Amino acid sequence: MDQIKTGELIKQLRIKQGLTQKQLAERINVSDKAVSKWECGNGCPDVSLLTALADAFGTDVEVLLSGEIDRNEKEKGNMKRLRFYVCKECGNIITAASDVSVTCCGSRLDPLEAKTAGDGEKLIVEDIGGEWYITSDHAMTKENYISFVAYLSDSSVMLFRQYPEWAVNITLPMYRSGTLLWYSTTEGLLCRDIIPRR
Repeated sequence: MDQIKTGELIKQLRIKQGLTQKQLAERINVSDKAVSKWECGNGCPDVSLLTALADAFGTDVEVLLSGEIDRNEKEKGNMKRLRFYVCKECGNIITAASDVSVTCCGSRLDPLEAKTAGDGEKLIVEDIGGEWYITSDHAMTKENYISFVAYLSDSSVMLFRQYPEWAVNITLPMYRSGTLLWYSTTEGLLCRDIIPRR
């Protein structure tokens, strides 16, 4: 932890919250002199105070330790660039439109890298009169199943949660072309493009 960078960040976050040094000190049960010392770069908050300090600012401990806020570039509006994160512990599915730091069940999650599905891995997509009907020959056991299917166009996303021992049976409106993604617990994130017939 760089005490000068962290002190400057504490000052910025305090001012952004509209707090005086005394008000911040009262929230985290320290003296206003301690807050002043941190902001001047003459010391750092004790590790035991970092969680309370992060809560007071609506941020996390990692931001305080780094001494800076990483700002994401504004997302340019193409949902096909959506990132997917899946927690291997609890199965939580998280999406983000730009780079983010994601943790779940105490572990940092990396965005899934989609690979183009081979012939034996593809979902079956049928045109049933203006709708896509999506099924799979996947075994769907507790050890190996598809946990979600997502349809991405340039302006929208539809996410369908799946569970072990369920058959994949999804119907969705036929939009213009898009990308179908699905996450297999053994094969990872797979994808294929779907294009309506003209």
